[in-house]
Parts: sequence; C-alpha cells; structure tokens
Amino acid sequence: MHELNHDQIAQRLDQLTELSVALGAGHDTDLLLERILLVAKRMTNADGGTLYRPSSDGRTLCFHLSVNDTLGLHLGGSSGNPGDIAPVALTGEQGEPNLESVAAYAANQGQSVNIADVYQADGFNFSGMRAFDQRFGYRSQSFLTVPMRDHTGELLGVLQLINARDPRGGTVGTFSATDQRFIEALAAQAAVALTTQQLVGQLEKLLEGIVNLINIGIDEKSPYTGRHCQFVPVLTMMLADAASEAEHGPLANFRMSDADRKELWLAGLLHDCGKITTPVHIVDKATKLQTIYDRIGLLDTRFEVLLRDAELRALKEQIAGGDPDAIGARLRQEQATLRAERAFLRHVNVGSEGMAPDDEDRVRRIAARRWTDAEGVEQPFLGADEVHNLTIRYGTLTPEERAIINNHIVMTVRMLESLPWPKHLRHVPEFAGGHHERMDGKGYPKGLRGDQMSIPARVMAIADIFEALTATDRPYKKPKALSEALAILGRFSLNGHIDPALFDIFVRRKVYLEFARGHLDPAQIDDVDESAIPGYTP
Repeated sequence: MHELNHDQIAQRLDQLTELSVALGAGHDTDLLLERILLVAKRMTNADGGTLYRPSSDGRTLCFHLSVNDTLGLHLGGSSGNPGDIAPVALTGEQGEPNLESVAAYAANQGQSVNIADVYQADGFNFSGMRAFDQRFGYRSQSFLTVPMRDHTGELLGVLQLINARDPRGGTVGTFSATDQRFIEALAAQAAVALTTQQLVGQLEKLLEGIVNLINIGIDEKSPYTGRHCQFVPVLTMMLADAASEAEHGPLANFRMSDADRKELWLAGLLHDCGKITTPVHIVDKATKLQTIYDRIGLLDTRFEVLLRDAELRALKEQIAGGDPDAIGARLRQEQATLRAERAFLRHVNVGSEGMAPDDEDRVRRIAARRWTDAEGVEQPFLGADEVHNLTIRYGTLTPEERAIINNHIVMTVRMLESLPWPKHLRHVPEFAGGHHERMDGKGYPKGLRGDQMSIPARVMAIADIFEALTATDRPYKKPKALSEALAILGRFSLNGHIDPALFDIFVRRKVYLEFARGHLDPAQIDDVDESAIPGYTP
C-alpha cells in the first residue's frame, strides 16, 4: 500500500471527470461498462479486473468483461471473445443469500470488500480463483470488489479489481482505503449513468409499445389498414435512405443521422393513428351500398318482387283470355330487362376509377321504377341515399364519407401534437401529419406547399400513395401492377402532387423494385419500362 500524492489525486479526479463526461454522452451500454472497468483499473494501477452484471431473474451474477495485463487477457466486451467464466450464484438452494463468494457477498450486502491477500483470507470460498491461477500460472493476491447499485438499491453490477501494483516498482500490494473510496465514487457515477440509460431505453420501449398498441387497435378495427401501417414506414425508410445518399441534384444536401432515422420511423408507424377514430363501416366500405352490411341484397329482393309481379300479371292476362304467345313474349322481355338491370346495379355497386355519365343516368332511370313493399306501399325502386351511393364516380365513398376518411389526418395531427414530444422526436407530428399534403398546396389538412414541407414528410407522401396503390388487401379495389402504379405516381409528379426529385430517386435507385420484391404479390411485379414512366427521364 502506498500513499497518493497531490498530483496523483488530481490525476484521479481528472479521470473521474472524464469518465462522467463519457458516461453522460455514451449510449452503448457495453462500451460504457468496458470504459468503467478500464478507468477503474487504470486509476488503481490494478493488473486486472472483472465486471459482472445480474441476470434477468436476479439469481446470478453473469460474467460480462474481464481484462488482465500480465496474462494479456481481454474477454467479453469489445474483444469479441465471450470467454467461459461461469456465473456466480447470488442465492443458495433454499433461497438464502450466497455470502461465500466475494462478488456475491458484495452484491448481497451492498458493501465493498477489500482483501490484501486472498491466500491468507478467511470467510470466503476462493476455489474458483485458485483454479484460475493454476490454469494460467497466475498469482492472485489483492482484491477490491465494489457493488454498483442505483438510487433504489437495485443491483446493476459488481466491479472486481485484482492485484494492485506499485506504480514505482510494479510489485503487487494492497488496494488502499483511498483506492477504495475512488472506486466507490466511480461505481456510484457508473450506476447513475447506467440507470439513466436503462430508464431512457425503457421509455423508448414503452413508446414503441404504445405505438404498436395503437396499430394493433387499428388492425383489429380494420385488417385492411393494419398492413398499411406496417409497410408505409418500411418504404418510407427505404426512400429516405436512398435520398440521403444522393450526391447531386436538389437532395444533395439531405442527410439523416441515426436519431433522424428513428424519428422518421416512429412517424411512419404513427402516420395513420387518427384512423382509430374513423368509423369501421367507412374504413372498410368495400362497395357503394355497404354500411354495416351490403345493401345490394335489398335491391335483389326488390327485383325478385318485380319479377314475380310481372309473372302474376302475365298469368292474370292469360286467365282473362289474352294471347298466350304474346303474353309470354312480353313476360320474357320484361324479366330479361329486370335481370339486366339487376346485373348492372351489382356491377356499379363495385367501385371503379371513373363511372361513365351514361351509367349514372341509367341508375336514375332504374330508380324511377315503382315497386310495392311488404306494407303494400308503392314507392320508387331506389331511395335517394341509394342513388347517391350508386352514382359515386370514383371508388366507393360518398363525398361525405370521404370527408370523414380525410378527417383521420386531422385527428392524427391533433393526437400527435397533444403529446409532449422530447426534443429529438419533436418533428414526429409534422412528418406523420404531412403525408396528404401536396407540392402545389392543394393537399390537406393544412394546404402546405412543397417549400413549406420537410423532405421526410414528402418522402412519406410517396410511400403512402405507392403502398395504397399496390396493396393486395383492400376490399374495394384490385392491387395495381408495378408499371401501372409507377405511371400513376409519375403523373402525380407532373401535376404537383408529389416531389418530382424524390420520385426520380424512387425510380432511379429502384426503390420501388426492392420494396416490391419483398412485399408485393409476385404477379404484380411486371416488366417496367422506365423510359415510359411519365415525369421520369432515364
């Protein structure tokens, strides 16, 4: 044992300060633990050291890292060599605390153990240490074992140093009381850093869990949107990564750090969280007449009534002495017309990308037919709401229903902006809430122009549209083939809907193809002639 002079104490204080800074800035737990052990070893001029961490069930101390200068050993940590050091039991067979092992004793009692010579010490089982010495031809002597606990007393690890060496001659001596106090101070600092890091990690996992919880709720409500919530973030990150690698053009200065990527990924997961408030019968509206059920069945019943009425009239005419051939011909013609109209209404009930004006007029002519209901009341064949739905020009949603669907993005923004986002996630609401904005300012909910939108929001807009076009699980439309989806996106890039620079990267870097191979039905992956894509120049 030797006394420290003022310079040596100052040097140790500097090392503690440096470690504090490193612990505050570090985010990799394994690297932090390795730095803690190495600083402790250097501070006390120890020949070696070992760091243990408690197992998840708290019953053992698991080897994490070990270094030894004399033996040239570096096991665990950054060495890549996991080592074969057995764990140390913290409890006995009956659950009693293990006080025989020095490391377990320090962990269970919450006390440092400073031993001058393990071969002369009583009260502890050093069989493992002696086996180590015999195996490696080493001579263990002095030990300093210090527990690391958080503010609640929970064990975070055990730091064990071996063989304190005199810095002047290299002879092995004992760890001084000053050595012990410095290492205890270091262990306390390390515990604070590890606790903070664990809390941050737990909060991040909690946040991810809440996000998944929302998406589970949306998925349970509508399985058609669950896939969308999973794939839009994937495609968003693929395009964002490709854009961040651009060396020329409008996006040459766009770069993303790991923190930026995490923020964008989270925004992608939450981009449709507002759909949790959208009525399920609108989200899943597969046909024009669908509400809780598809009302086309009601129309089928009315046609059956008209068909039977026609048959009854024909029978009455025959009974009255009419010409059977003429009556039969009229009946067949009338029933053929009714069946054709029924088939027509079934056809238009399925949404399309453009209903012809003549078809709209035909729906209105059919609506003017009269039929008698079960109460004996004669009324128009189609009600006003049925005509309104059957004459929807695009898709299956009425303007009123589309407004409700569009409100999901308003709810997304409201929900996300109500949360107290930390600084490194403060852009999540803007990224998630901007995927329905347009470059020309005609989007929603805020009507932002391209120069008012961030690049990540513009990226997500393309990912959202492409995934929706190619989705295989939508009940109201067939999925687009790759070439057709790219043609639509290309037209969008020309008419001010999406960012043409990002669309260029989407095609040029073949982001579309990478996503398609991983997530689309192989039947959708047709041959793409990139030179024919609107708005793209190979």
